[in-house]
Amino acid sequence: MDEYPLIEDHGLIGDLQTAALVSTDATIDWFCCPRFDSPSVFGALLDRERGGHFTVRPAAETYTTKQLYHPDTAVLVTRFMTEAGAGEVVDFMPVTGTAATDRHRLVRMLRCVRGSITFEGEIAPRFDYGRQPHELHITEHGARFASRDMDLAVHAVREPQDERLLTVRPGDNDLRFTVNLRAGQQRGLIMESSPGGPPHEVGEAEFERLFDECAHFWRSWLSQSTYTGRWREAVERSAVTLKLMTYAPTGALVAAPTTALPEQLGGERNWDYRFTWIRDASFSVYALLGMGFKEEAAAFNSWLHDRVKEEAGQGDGAGPLNIMYRVDGSSDMVEESLDHWEGYCGSAPVRIGNGAATQRQLDIYGEALDSIYFAHQHGMHLDHRGWTALHTLLDWLVENWDRPGEGLWETRGGRKDFTYGRVMSWVAFDRAIRIAYDDGRPAARGRWVEARDEIYAQVFRRGWDPNKRAFVQHYGDDVLDSSLLRMPTVGFITPDDPMWASTLDAMEHELVSDSLVYRYNPEASPDGLRGSEGTFSLCTFMYVDALARAGRTDQARLVLEKMLTYANHLGLYSEEIGLTGRQLGNFPQAFTHLALIDAAITLDAKLGGVRRGGM
Repeated sequence: MDEYPLIEDHGLIGDLQTAALVSTDATIDWFCCPRFDSPSVFGALLDRERGGHFTVRPAAETYTTKQLYHPDTAVLVTRFMTEAGAGEVVDFMPVTGTAATDRHRLVRMLRCVRGSITFEGEIAPRFDYGRQPHELHITEHGARFASRDMDLAVHAVREPQDERLLTVRPGDNDLRFTVNLRAGQQRGLIMESSPGGPPHEVGEAEFERLFDECAHFWRSWLSQSTYTGRWREAVERSAVTLKLMTYAPTGALVAAPTTALPEQLGGERNWDYRFTWIRDASFSVYALLGMGFKEEAAAFNSWLHDRVKEEAGQGDGAGPLNIMYRVDGSSDMVEESLDHWEGYCGSAPVRIGNGAATQRQLDIYGEALDSIYFAHQHGMHLDHRGWTALHTLLDWLVENWDRPGEGLWETRGGRKDFTYGRVMSWVAFDRAIRIAYDDGRPAARGRWVEARDEIYAQVFRRGWDPNKRAFVQHYGDDVLDSSLLRMPTVGFITPDDPMWASTLDAMEHELVSDSLVYRYNPEASPDGLRGSEGTFSLCTFMYVDALARAGRTDQARLVLEKMLTYANHLGLYSEEIGLTGRQLGNFPQAFTHLALIDAAITLDAKLGGVRRGGM
């Protein structure tokens, strides 16, 4: 298992329709095409032997590597230092437009910056998670991989009159190459899906144009940020990472570009996160608008409006919304296992699809309404059809908010009366009432107010444990749950309420470990799965936000600074942090980076004495 890189030893590149992970030794070991949720082309991260890869490394026996992003961009540079010289692999994907396409390009430029260096590489695709065979055709100007459902062209970056510094040779339908360079020389390869023509040579001028256009796009986009606070580098890198995980044709944000990376090494908590969760809406709209990215917030809000209008929820009493969708808004996410793959470090099963898609999670209605209301405050209003659909949604919720569900964490241990689900149902009614009054919309205000007030009373009556002196995960038990850190954020309770102060104290005692926060204790509240998990990075940033709102700014700042040390070398976070500090779970995780932005903005405002907008 030592052959597997650490999860955190990767950078992310992408073109706003799909993405690739590049390890610190310049191996692309995860790439799905043509979309985030499409089958993989390179999947060595989940099976080193059968997954497929695109490797580039020095021919020298020993070398040192360093990795960085070009400042303010998503252009990744992996640097190699050898005894003979130093070289770089520059990786990026030219940004696609807003129309869905099967054409995507991975650009890999090899440079020598000191002395001399010889690069060796191999392109070994394994189409459809390694289930489809392919043929390799080598031409004078490159190569072509052909499978049943996809063609990949490999174009050589060089001038026609150049000496052949790059040599290509086949091997078992895979492509191997060697590049010999001296200081100042560069060559490269461009891999293109659905190329629409044969492989061809690409001149250095064309490569430089692609590089300049990509760098300009990212710098121009990031220049819209209005965040000038204390943690600008971390916040802006999080923003770029979130943009990389956004599907441009619809504005949908995937939870992560990966699947089946384990929450526990060797365990079964291996889920597919290449989909869009409704609850991400509340976090993303707050975070993006908080940084000034109105276009992205509007696009995701529009995607959410479309889901509300569809009223296409599935599952047993799930209601008019599903908890998650594919990036195009469809909902076919049947869960299956890739039994021919061993999984990351032997962590099986390798799951694709997500069986939680049809769960009943009532909190999503509050998150959807919170997002719509916050966007409404920024001038993004519902049209008539959208309001009519929203009215129908709230009418359904009036009849169903008091039902058990699986909860925010998608447990598989049976339905319960989760306190967080009730709190967010309160949010749904509260925000709908506010919109109706603001715009003079026709509404069943009396029913909505009655339901809102009934939920409020019920949570304080049944969600509060007097012995624990804390709000608990679900009614009838004393288990704590860090999802409730959002109670003051959404305005359900004031951050200086004594009941909230004692809840924070209880969480600090039971769920916080050296500033890192667990979601809940699975031993005290069985979730239907074997094994344990690490601390949840999202929850740690929510803890920072809650501490800041409660006036505990010194403590909040220390927790945030500690948490920033757990980022990888590029400022990226996976889902969880293990006891050794190792990152676990799918990578990078949007929820975590959204919460980082939210926590930094809230804490900045508190430290600066400025009250943040919103609830």
